[in-house]
Amino acid sequence: MDKRLLFVFNPRAGKGKIKPRLVDMIDEFIKGGYWVTAYTTQCVEDAREVVAQHAKYYDMVVCSGGDGTLNEVVNGMLESEVNIPIGYIPAGTTNDYGKSLGIPKNMLKAAKVAAYGTDFQSDLGRMNGKSFVYVAAFGAFTEVSYQTSQQAKNFLGHSAYILEGMKSLASIKSYQMKIKMDDVELEDSFLFGMVSNTVSVGGFRSLAGKNILLDDGLFEAVFVRKPSNPIEFQEMLAGLVIDSIDAKCIYKYKVRRVEIEADVEVPWTLDGEYGGDHSKVVIENMMRAFAIRIDEERMKLSSEQSDLAEEDDDEEEADAEE
Repeated sequence: MDKRLLFVFNPRAGKGKIKPRLVDMIDEFIKGGYWVTAYTTQCVEDAREVVAQHAKYYDMVVCSGGDGTLNEVVNGMLESEVNIPIGYIPAGTTNDYGKSLGIPKNMLKAAKVAAYGTDFQSDLGRMNGKSFVYVAAFGAFTEVSYQTSQQAKNFLGHSAYILEGMKSLASIKSYQMKIKMDDVELEDSFLFGMVSNTVSVGGFRSLAGKNILLDDGLFEAVFVRKPSNPIEFQEMLAGLVIDSIDAKCIYKYKVRRVEIEADVEVPWTLDGEYGGDHSKVVIENMMRAFAIRIDEERMKLSSEQSDLAEEDDDEEEADAEE
């Protein structure tokens, strides 16, 4: 046993569900041939700093928490300038990126994927010098994730996002923007936009579109123009939830690079966390920038958005509650 594994986890994520499973997960890593060092995150950005400073001493880093924890670990890995694989055990509220990778909801099974799975070279996003794993977004409802307290997320789950989103409907606003994407240019008033590399966004599988690959060097970009009448507004809502509905105010593209200029500073989120206010942003795809452990068969099901993948996810969730 000569391999070393750094296990970084957020003990508060997802109602603290990692705590009763902690010993079994560490046991799985040891059976996989690793000496294990476990570290509990103490504050925001703690995971990034720990990985940046110590990844060079390990053969693998495994993290458990929400998508924000994974974001910190990936950024820490980039800062460390080493390229060892990352294992991910989702324990947050939505776990969008975990769904895209086909990682089981059952934490022990996810630990087995981390210990024995295949290394997958995933694309990474870069916005104004900051990296994001799966989504950069602005506008309607994007503030909900980082304005909702961890206690509310734990207690209400997805309902927390819906309740907070309803509060913002009355004050929903749009931004006048010029958007350049590869060979496409748009100029209008937009109330929502996202640049993503994921099958699931906010728990919805249809929002980003179809035929999504996480290692093709392309983002899925979605921008929503401010509806001009109530009919367009209804079309917009339906089009965001059901991919087959063609809404005139929704624009979807596959792109490598996005440049946006707004008439005011716009608040952005990166992987569901606050990403700063910007009047100008440049977003670029860093193709196959980091390695993450996956189960190839499960990821294939997830990327195809098949009914079987959905059923399997439901079974894993039931197992996780037992």
